[in-house]
Amino acid sequence: MPIAAALLVVAVHLALGGRYDLFRDELYFIVCGQHPAFGYVDQPPGVPLLAAALYKLGLGAWGLRIPTALAAGALVWLVMRFVALLGGGRLAEGLAGLACAIAPMLMGLTATLNTSAFDPLAWTAVAYLLVKANRDGDNRALLLAGIAAGVALQIKYAMLFWMAGLTTGLVLTPERQLLSRPAFWLGVGLTAAIAAPSFLWQYANGFPFLELGAAAKGKNADIPLLPFLGNQILVMNPAFSPLWAAGVAAPFLVKRLADLRFLVLAAFVVIVIVRLGHGKDYYLSPLYPMLFAIGAAALAPMASKGPGKIVAGIAVLSGVVFSALVAPMALPILSPPVLAAYMRTIGIVPQQQERSFKGTALPQVMADQLGWHDFVRQVEAAWNRIPPEMRARTAIKVENYGEAAALDLYGSGLPPVVSGHNQYFLWGLRGQHPTNVLTVEGDMEGLKPHCRRATLLGTTWSPYAMTFENGKIIAFCEGVKPSLPTLWPELKNYS
Repeated sequence: MPIAAALLVVAVHLALGGRYDLFRDELYFIVCGQHPAFGYVDQPPGVPLLAAALYKLGLGAWGLRIPTALAAGALVWLVMRFVALLGGGRLAEGLAGLACAIAPMLMGLTATLNTSAFDPLAWTAVAYLLVKANRDGDNRALLLAGIAAGVALQIKYAMLFWMAGLTTGLVLTPERQLLSRPAFWLGVGLTAAIAAPSFLWQYANGFPFLELGAAAKGKNADIPLLPFLGNQILVMNPAFSPLWAAGVAAPFLVKRLADLRFLVLAAFVVIVIVRLGHGKDYYLSPLYPMLFAIGAAALAPMASKGPGKIVAGIAVLSGVVFSALVAPMALPILSPPVLAAYMRTIGIVPQQQERSFKGTALPQVMADQLGWHDFVRQVEAAWNRIPPEMRARTAIKVENYGEAAALDLYGSGLPPVVSGHNQYFLWGLRGQHPTNVLTVEGDMEGLKPHCRRATLLGTTWSPYAMTFENGKIIAFCEGVKPSLPTLWPELKNYS
């Protein structure tokens, strides 16, 4: 049953994986991976290197999303195995597996190749292995937990939050006995060894990720606690909220699950960290599969007979209906115009997680897959208007890594693009010595003081792209003053 459920989830994700274009971050990951390194300003090397390798296969967006489709299926399989470890039967396995398969946020996280797509699987795997080590006395599970955490840290640094939470939970509960096992510390050593190259890269480059994290507080929308929690109920499917709520409460109420209290305490630590850091809603998504497993193991006996069976049936049906209604906002099921009309009809609009998202017609996971070819054509048209003899002394400068990566990957006859955004800043002028710049930015007024002569050559526009990408000027700045190498430190933008 777990394998069949996992394969079904994989099949659905693969069937939809190529319907839209590459996501903003996917474009960036590919370009980063084409410049192999032990780390990058905004992430470890795992996903960029994987993205660049998959892009070489020539399978487009669909090919890049094979790993996340597999991760979505593996999560369903793992959470069902977790329920079995907790003593739950087939019904409990089915409840938890269904929740992980169709919770809107979990569907959306694995719709594209991104660093967060693997967090739910990795965090759940570490939790599962710690429980297995505690219940079964299996020291190999502690070694595997260390390996899983190390690999996760080569994909996204957020595993540190979970490690901090788990350490706190273990120290505060009788399960602290795990800390006395040599295998636990050997697992910690494996984590450190696997993660070391990326952290050494960060150290050698002045820990730019910490600077980026501090900047995110201003970039992310400051959502009050109650709306934030209300949105958590929505994005994880309201019908499944009793399941994860039971996962929070059951270890403190059900004796056979008391050894799981350290996991709940760990979850609370993560919630505090995310809220203090003004984190986005999906930062908490890796906690839910574990809570679904605990909740299903606790509630399934009540849901197997009598009134509980009716209530459970209604909840499952409601959950399926709700997820079916919002699935087009998580997965590329509908075309952009149909999706825009559908969202207006049902009246559900995703919570804006960044200030710059305001006014965008589609959810970010969709909008950031659209408009890139339009953008590239518009910049190419402007480039071709520059006299050929001047192009050799002209660089193309854009504001963010999505624009830069789209031009690098999709552009024809263009020089390597420069930008002050994240990893592009460290790449500098990429071997160029320009005296002129073709720039894409907000307005002409801010540009003119830096040019001997500034000429507007076009504007950006695509109907379903992110709003902030539309209406930008494409301008030719002749005689940059001061020179671009002199200006470069001021263009740094870690965000």
